[in-house]
Formats: sequence, C-alpha cells, structure tokens
Amino acid sequence: MLAYTKPARILLKTHVEYNENWVQECIAQDPKILNLGELVLRDRERIHPRAGRLDLLLQDPDTKRRYEVELQLGATDESHIIRTIEYWDIERKRYPQYDHCAVIVAEDITSRFLNIISLFNGTIPLIAIQMQAFKIGEHVTLVFSTVLDELSRGLVDEDEEAEVNLTPADRSYWENRGSKVTIAMVDQLISMLKEFDQSLELKYNKFYVGLAKDGHADNFVAFRPRKSIVVLDIKLPQSDEIDVKLTEAGLETLEYNSRWRYYPIRLAKGDISKHAELLKTLMRRAYDLRHA
Repeated sequence: MLAYTKPARILLKTHVEYNENWVQECIAQDPKILNLGELVLRDRERIHPRAGRLDLLLQDPDTKRRYEVELQLGATDESHIIRTIEYWDIERKRYPQYDHCAVIVAEDITSRFLNIISLFNGTIPLIAIQMQAFKIGEHVTLVFSTVLDELSRGLVDEDEEAEVNLTPADRSYWENRGSKVTIAMVDQLISMLKEFDQSLELKYNKFYVGLAKDGHADNFVAFRPRKSIVVLDIKLPQSDEIDVKLTEAGLETLEYNSRWRYYPIRLAKGDISKHAELLKTLMRRAYDLRHA
C-alpha cells in the first residue's frame, strides 16, 4: 500500500525559515506558479525613490505586458494595498509603452479588503492572489489561487468596443514596429480570410493588428507582427485534434492561452504558403464559431 502524508498548512508570516525572501525566490525562479501565464522575471526588489521597493516585476515576453507584484505574508492591510497601486502607477508612468497590471499576493485576503480591492477593479487593472504554503513530508509547496481577477478590458475581447481607448496605430506604425516583410505576411493571411468574407478588414491597434467587419471589431483571429515572424492568434477552444494537426504540420506554437482561449502560432517567412490549407481551415473554424 502506498504511504499517504497529509499536507500540513504552514503560516509563513511566523515561520523562521520560510519567509518573504524565500517566497520571492520561488516566484523568481518559476513565475508560472502564479498562474498568470508564461511570464519572465524583469526585476526584483526594484527601487522606487521615496516609495520603497517593488517586490517583483514580471513580464509576458510575447505581449510585453508587465505585472507589478507585491507580496505580503499574513493578511492584507491598508499599507500593502496602497503600495501595490502606487508601484503600478509609477511603473506605468515611467514605461507607458507597456501594458501594466497590479498584482497583490497575500496569505489571507480578507473579505473586508477584498471588497475594498474590488472597488478599484475596473479603473485599475488589479489581480488579487491568495497564497498558501503546505508541508508534505520533507518538502514545502506553495499554492496560488486567484480570488479577484482583472476585469476584461481593451484588446483582450473582441466583443468589447473598448478598443477605441487604444492608442491609434496605422500600417506605417507596424511596418516600423515589425517590418514590411511581416506586414506583407499579414496581407497574405487577410487574403485567405477574404476568400470566405470579403467584408473583413485589418484594424491597426497599438498592441496587435486585429480585424473589423462592418466597422466593428471582429477578432476571431489577430496578428502580432515582429521583425522576422508573425504571431497568429486563432481563437479556438483547445483540443487534442488541433494540437495534433499543428504538431504534425511542424508549425511552431507558443503555449495555448487558456485565459483568453486562443492558439498563438509563430509564422516565419514561407510558413503561410507551406501551411496555407491548415491555416485557412483553422481560421475558418474560428470564424464560424464566432459567427454561429
């Protein structure tokens, strides 16, 4: 019979060995444990003059979104919430070219402070994560649970018309940010889409190139041109069938975005022509699902 060891909850605030520095190191070594996606560490204990130190600065390497993360052992309190928002505000003003999100992590996010935090959500992109530590045998593990998620806004959902708030962009903006070669690749993809809907047009936004239909956002797919590749986001539920098709085709894919439910596919020059039928099939499936 296999032995079973019951996990024992550890309170980090009063623990001698497993302290805040240890938690910082765990997250810094593997930011994915926060369940916010494939993030990378940009800075730790980031100094803000006259404001203290930001615990962790994380970034999505693909979308360039940054997360200002503040840790607190024990229960949330007023000063911790204020610091979280203050660091987020400093970073977004200092680096406006990025999309920023404040993240508060605590062992105990009380109902009182959850209500207070929720008042900011909608005007400030804010995520609250409750952290628990458990000892299992000789090992200690951390469990992170999102108790307050950021409200969807801006570019994340094609059903919202909040895209008017995005900084205007045009074709020349993306030819400079990406390249003329990758914009020509986007032209190839929109030509495929027009084969089944002539009314679709490219819509240039600051963070991505989307689609418009009859003057309204219609992002069942989106394009993120880089200097030498295009990341094609196809909004489809994840399935073994699609996973197998992409693998067999030899297409390079990033990890499926389970939060916004899309497949990010990296396309190099020549991939579009080589895999035209598969790409067209997947984009048509996303189109049909969106317009069902």
